[in-house]
Amino acid sequence: MRQRFSFARLLASTSVVAALAMGLAGCTAMPNLSDVTGSVGGPRAEAAPSDPVRAVEVYGDRYRANPKDADAALAYGQALRANGQRAQAAAVLEQATIANPGNKALLALYGRALADNGNFQQAHDVLSKAHSPDNPDWRLLSVQGTALDQMGRHEEARSYYSSALKIAPGDPGVLSNLGLSYMLSRDLPKAEDALRQAYASPRASTRVRQNLGLVVGLQGRFAEAETIVKADLPPDQAAANVAYLKEMLSRSEGPRGAPKRTPVASLSQPD
Repeated sequence: MRQRFSFARLLASTSVVAALAMGLAGCTAMPNLSDVTGSVGGPRAEAAPSDPVRAVEVYGDRYRANPKDADAALAYGQALRANGQRAQAAAVLEQATIANPGNKALLALYGRALADNGNFQQAHDVLSKAHSPDNPDWRLLSVQGTALDQMGRHEEARSYYSSALKIAPGDPGVLSNLGLSYMLSRDLPKAEDALRQAYASPRASTRVRQNLGLVVGLQGRFAEAETIVKADLPPDQAAANVAYLKEMLSRSEGPRGAPKRTPVASLSQPD
């Protein structure tokens, strides 16, 4: 018997917020500096401490020694984001963009920090200044699309994904964002098609696999969804993915009237 799903309930759930937070806007939840818009950190980014708390300390000291230094602000802002200090990251990067007007790398990271905090319109506007129509950055186009999706402007969002895919054909992160966009507007067949294309890429993340399984499961094909989320994985990871899928689908049952829009916690998977 096919299960009936309530999208409002599903999209209002905390776990789906987390899934979309990691799934939208890239391949990882907290990208490296080089993921923002090319390589912007230089040697300091290469020697970054692996521990997020330690990174905040190291880059915080460098930033406080010279708050107007763009590289120091970039490294500190990214470290704060990676450590979950999103509001502070946005504040640091805002001041850095004031001190370094026109610095596209700072604008790019500031826009992503704004998106982390749910300031989607401002994030979209700031990111528009971080690249230009004659020299677009496909990663930023994808992030702008996710901001539009979070504001419920799905058709506009897809135009950004389309532009990004013209520059980076077949990129699994952009295709995953496109699939989630269709999911948010309840067009599950198109969501599945985009996510299958993303999943076929050797660069696809685990999050792509989970999102594809979720979309297949939402169409009532749970056995197939379970096969997708656990295929070719170690038993413990396969079991974790199946448990995640069951949790997502169980949350799809519930009272009507919950908000459709997902308040995203952190926009970047993607990343």
